[in-house]
Amino acid sequence: MKIVPIPVLSNNYSYLVIDTDSGRAAVVDPSDPLAVQAAIEEEGVVLEAILLPWHATNPVGAVLGALGILGCDRVPPPCRHSPVGDREKLSVGCLTFEALATPGHTVGHMVYVLDAGPFGGPPCLFSGDLLFLAGCGRLFEGSPETMLASLDAAMGLGEDTLLWPGHEYALECLSFARLLELDNPALEQKLLWATQQRQEKRSTVRSPLPRPYL
Repeated sequence: MKIVPIPVLSNNYSYLVIDTDSGRAAVVDPSDPLAVQAAIEEEGVVLEAILLPWHATNPVGAVLGALGILGCDRVPPPCRHSPVGDREKLSVGCLTFEALATPGHTVGHMVYVLDAGPFGGPPCLFSGDLLFLAGCGRLFEGSPETMLASLDAAMGLGEDTLLWPGHEYALECLSFARLLELDNPALEQKLLWATQQRQEKRSTVRSPLPRPYL
């Protein structure tokens, strides 16, 4: 198994999740078809699923259509858009994802949990706009109470779960947290780490879910 973060737009992340044994892959939140195509071609995989965190106008058609126009031969013929339900499981090769309904940022927001156990790894939460390193998403359609319930559901995942958020917001979230926790050495260390990562043009993804300052 391999997870490839794809930086897109100003601060977004898409993720190409690969079953390395079969060469089949899923992409999470593909905001930029050109960047997705480049990652698919570089990894030499076949894209079989697109996992979207929230509703959009013609979401799958836009991505698959753009890739088709660009002549990407590693995307199968366009498939239909199939909304998934809460706790529904999806498989791509030996990869198994579980969709979790997490309204708050938007009414229909979904996150996806990858079971990496068969590959000897911890669960991976692709959190979209729900949760970031030391912060959470904005409320566009949901209430604070709804968002809190969704955050509680996410935090109920295993302690070894790794967080793969939809945005590079670490510096902003940690800086805000610093205003609330004035004497937190762990937070200070994490902020220094995140600052160095960004200065070196590196991402801050793949953080321990229940322990954001580690």
